[in-house]
Amino acid sequence: MPSDGSTGGASRVFFDAILHPHRSLGRGGVRALMGVVITLNLLIAGGAWAIGAWPVAPFCGLDVLLLWLAFRVNARAARRYEQVRLTDADLTVRRVDERARERLTRFHPYWLRVRQDDQSAHGPQVTLSSHGRSVGVGSFLSPEERAAFALALDDALRAWRRPPCPPAPAG
Repeated sequence: MPSDGSTGGASRVFFDAILHPHRSLGRGGVRALMGVVITLNLLIAGGAWAIGAWPVAPFCGLDVLLLWLAFRVNARAARRYEQVRLTDADLTVRRVDERARERLTRFHPYWLRVRQDDQSAHGPQVTLSSHGRSVGVGSFLSPEERAAFALALDDALRAWRRPPCPPAPAG
């Protein structure tokens, strides 16, 4: 997750993480599963047709169509990601949704706090806050991944604050 290298510009990178939602099946796995489901549905529809229960056949096709649509929706949702990057100058949270729309939030790291809210039903939520602004990150991660992410980001912020750290802005 963290990166200690430099970007080639004047700014050092203390932390750079790209968070993606978990996908249980890759493209090949989806194709294989769909192949098995289509084959089984064709066998069931063929058997039903052979014994005179032809109205069953369209419902077998409907099963396949609904499963395919569910996988399409899941693949589209998996396109979203969040990038959290800490440099000498700032911490940026870039969120890209499934339609490739970007939302960028910047914080000055000097006052930034990383908080985990243990009250959530889905495990600890990671919240970055500073000067009355806050943003949640990694909501699609597992509780263990969120805890590891928060710890790594907190360690990077401590490293950023160690002398000689960039000066805090006035105000």
